[in-house]
Amino acid sequence: MATGQEILARPKEDRRHLPNVPETPGNRMAVDRRGFPAGEEMPAELHPNAVQEWKDSGQRYEADFPVRARFSTDDHQDRFMYARCVEISDTGMLLKIPRDHDGDLDKLREGKFRFSVPGGVMPEGYDSKISIRVKVVRTFRKRADGGEDLYVAVRFEQSLKDHLHRHRWRFSVPAAGFIMMLIVSLVVLMRTESLVYFRFHQFLYMYSLIAATFLLSRYLFGTLYRNVPLNPRFEPGVSIIIPVFNEEQWIGRTIASCLDQSYPAGKLELIIVDDCSTDGTAAEIEKTLREIHRYGGRFGTRQRVSFFSLEKNSGKREALIHGVKRAKHDLVVFVDSDSFLKPNAIRNLVQPFQDPDMGGVAGRTEVANPFTNFLTKLQTVRYYIAFRIMKAAEAYFDAVTCLSGPLSCYRKDLVLQYADAWLNQRFLGHPATFGDDRSMTNYILKTHRTGYQDSAVCSTIVPSTGKMFLRQQMRWKRSWLRESLRALTFMWKKEPLMFLFFLVGLIVPIAAPIVVLYNFVYIPIFHGFFPSTFIVGLALMAMLMSFAYLFFRKSRLWAYGFVFVLYYTFILLWQMPVAWVTFYKSTWGTRNTPQDVAAEKKRGKRWARHVKAGDGDE
Repeated sequence: MATGQEILARPKEDRRHLPNVPETPGNRMAVDRRGFPAGEEMPAELHPNAVQEWKDSGQRYEADFPVRARFSTDDHQDRFMYARCVEISDTGMLLKIPRDHDGDLDKLREGKFRFSVPGGVMPEGYDSKISIRVKVVRTFRKRADGGEDLYVAVRFEQSLKDHLHRHRWRFSVPAAGFIMMLIVSLVVLMRTESLVYFRFHQFLYMYSLIAATFLLSRYLFGTLYRNVPLNPRFEPGVSIIIPVFNEEQWIGRTIASCLDQSYPAGKLELIIVDDCSTDGTAAEIEKTLREIHRYGGRFGTRQRVSFFSLEKNSGKREALIHGVKRAKHDLVVFVDSDSFLKPNAIRNLVQPFQDPDMGGVAGRTEVANPFTNFLTKLQTVRYYIAFRIMKAAEAYFDAVTCLSGPLSCYRKDLVLQYADAWLNQRFLGHPATFGDDRSMTNYILKTHRTGYQDSAVCSTIVPSTGKMFLRQQMRWKRSWLRESLRALTFMWKKEPLMFLFFLVGLIVPIAAPIVVLYNFVYIPIFHGFFPSTFIVGLALMAMLMSFAYLFFRKSRLWAYGFVFVLYYTFILLWQMPVAWVTFYKSTWGTRNTPQDVAAEKKRGKRWARHVKAGDGDE
């Protein structure tokens, strides 16, 4: 489960390379390569998403955790043992049992297991205590040092997903829905109170009314959002572009996920652009491509995969445009070098482009390393709500304000139309080197619609240290502020209600630090009142986030939504005033771009002068 310092699930590799790519005519049937073993009953509806879901249920993951097993045998005797799970899937597991049970091995028929799936062994949502009946599928021995290891493969009486739905989420999810409605009622009641006392402090109560209305409307429209239905016959040509810089650890997995798509191979190309990495990224890319070409010949990987290195480090935008200019298809997909696509991501991502006015579409980004530590768990909840609620609410009006970097799709001609302006964008005399996704979204949104497809899913590695996380958040706030000011120049032309929400969404975060200071500092000191109403309102919004995550996601991490709101209020919020006065900066803070290197040298010179001055004083 641990890859480097990150905790990720480890899917057991398929013996077939690129198992999700449909076979070309003349080879085996496509359904055979999509996970339907001979002799097993296929789903009644061969819808691409249903097929992928069926296949995912059989995905095996490497594991190593204890299982308390009780088996029934041919002689009607129960056998109790503590074994270890070495592989697990949604439908079964492989056990390594103690050698002193060798005599029972061939007698085992069925049983009941109790175990806890540790976080990070399987995808999020499976980490839970399980008590389930099983049926023995086969037993075997495997030679090892000092003798033979004993193994038992079992099938669960029902899938873990169905088991958890029935036994863990059966009551908690409806309860979460009820609590959400109760929270909304309490918030409305409190804001009614704000109307009553409005004349006593117009600014404070106006902010409360605006903030509550904005957040509740986001949840309302996010709930009303629906995916664009998947049309299996809509398969336009797609060029995936991966800009990469010093991503040696993850780039191989990213490349594999982009090629292993349930999409016609002849309509999908991959372009990798290395922005002069200084680590082993280029060598890792070449190694990955050699392995893929070795087994992917019949899918034409050599003809549809390109790898280029820029002559000098020029930034992410240059790398992306370099790839777009080489793309041969009308749709271009931007994928970050530490993001991993689900096998049906591309097929779902392109569906909104059946509308000729759709200029760009974002997919849903999940956290790939949710169980690494406390910080990644916070981000897991935050990412999901940001996409499934906030971005989905914008998609309700066809005006998504940020087509996120991990997975987004554009019309190639639009990207090329704005390429020069995008590459040469400056703000207050400084080059705009980050916020490339928000910036390009603004160019597209001026004249076209932008959408969100929740069924197009990728996962990404998020920062697992406080230093990197805070730097990332500062960069995001600066780009958000810069691009939001740009968007003001044209958002008023969009749907009136969307413009109103956009305007409120700009005002609320900017004014939040002032409001928090007023409630927690000014009122207690100068009026002697404890801000109980403000704290209750904050707690209700935190609970709404947590229970929304539980309702939609069905995960044990739901409580971290409450913690994230507190973390944001007392830590992240105070980056906003800094962003007000530094949003012109061009440093990333999380990677060694030329701007970061120059800034580091400048700080070093200042430090050297400071030390020299100190020595002189002494």
